[in-house]
Amino acid sequence: MTDEEHGFATEQVHGGFQPDAAHGARVPAIHMSSGFLFDDFDQARDRFAGTDDGYTYTRLGNPTNADVERRVALLERGVEAILVGSGQAAATIAFLGVLQAGDHVVAARSIYEGTKGLLVQNLGRLGIEVDFVADQRDLDEWARLVRPNTKAFFAETIPNPKNDVLDITGVADTAHRAGVPLIVDNTLATPYLVRPVEHGADIVVHSASKFLSGHGAGLGGVVVDGGTFDWSASPERWVHLTSPERSLGGASYVERYGSRAFIVFARDVVASRIGPTPSPFNAFLLRQGIETLSLRVERHSANALAVASFLEQQPEVTSVDYAGLASSPYRDLAERYLPRGAGSVFAFTLAGGEPAARTFIDTVQLFSRMTHLGDVRSLILHPATTTHAGKTAEERADQGIHDGLIRLSVGIEDVADLVRDLSRGFAALRGAAGSVGSVGLEARVGSVTELAALEHAVPGNHVIAEEL
Repeated sequence: MTDEEHGFATEQVHGGFQPDAAHGARVPAIHMSSGFLFDDFDQARDRFAGTDDGYTYTRLGNPTNADVERRVALLERGVEAILVGSGQAAATIAFLGVLQAGDHVVAARSIYEGTKGLLVQNLGRLGIEVDFVADQRDLDEWARLVRPNTKAFFAETIPNPKNDVLDITGVADTAHRAGVPLIVDNTLATPYLVRPVEHGADIVVHSASKFLSGHGAGLGGVVVDGGTFDWSASPERWVHLTSPERSLGGASYVERYGSRAFIVFARDVVASRIGPTPSPFNAFLLRQGIETLSLRVERHSANALAVASFLEQQPEVTSVDYAGLASSPYRDLAERYLPRGAGSVFAFTLAGGEPAARTFIDTVQLFSRMTHLGDVRSLILHPATTTHAGKTAEERADQGIHDGLIRLSVGIEDVADLVRDLSRGFAALRGAAGSVGSVGLEARVGSVTELAALEHAVPGNHVIAEEL
């Protein structure tokens, strides 16, 4: 591609593409090779010295993976990206690229439970501490939790399951006043809905297994460096980036790589040694998904708004946590940061508690009962007994995870069919499980028999739990 400006859909299809000089293939090859041949003795020496940009070993880099890295970096407006094996791996690489023993992190309490466990248990064992902001809209609380050893802020653009949109600029400005970078998980928004770097974030991570891939067929994660944070401003705080490095001939990472210092260190020192390398085949699946990202996310968001609006009208529902609704306390932030839509992962709460949630979830047929997000298929889950089961009842209540709360990841099916399926759940709650009735939308799926023919849900008695 040329240097001229292109639209998002064009970039998601063409961005970062490098033509196949050998065969002219328009779709880049899947390079399922552990290692790569050297032409001669000198080339091997030069590649290990870093003076030749060719590949040596897939753990350190692979052409298929690199194609995805270039494309995601472009879409997120970053300087470089690292593709890894999962979203958890991406968060780990990002944290370890910044933090060391004795450091402190300020994070939003609403983040994914797996990332929370990573900070508290895994990094905690390494001498890294974390404090959580109860209300991420309270910028004063972010500032109050800063310590002299604070080295990073962390939050999600659209947290799961409450859809409580992040004030990216406000939190980024607070982080920068404290002299630290803001790391943002942009999984549920994707760069199509918001580019956090454009609003002040410094590092962006993704669970690429979700919307970027889109089809639930493979795992992946991405770390993107915005290239915006000045690591040289306080060199004593980032000694791993500003101190002389023998492998760089005595230069520091900042001296050698400038704005790319963090991402090069994260790739060469952290990721390469921990080894969370994705299969090139998974990278291929991810690349295929990215090429239709805008089309899918646009449909996801439109469907979610329609479903949320429908749910808000049901008497059994006490609340709908969707920032796209006029009733949401996060509507102003959604309008500011997410003009294309508020995503498709959100929760609603049934007045009948866990018994009502059980009946509802076991009755729906189009919604798959499974622990995943961002799939083209619509998904449904009960957080209190799955993703947040390790919390006490008091802790769940404090986070708004009530016994009647149900999480949805709205897919790209016909919205009339989704509403009809949810209406089946409400009919069951009302004691009319065999009758769906009129839902005010033309549904293409008619009878229960027809829906059963489309069945793709995990059996209701199959235990599934997300990492806690």
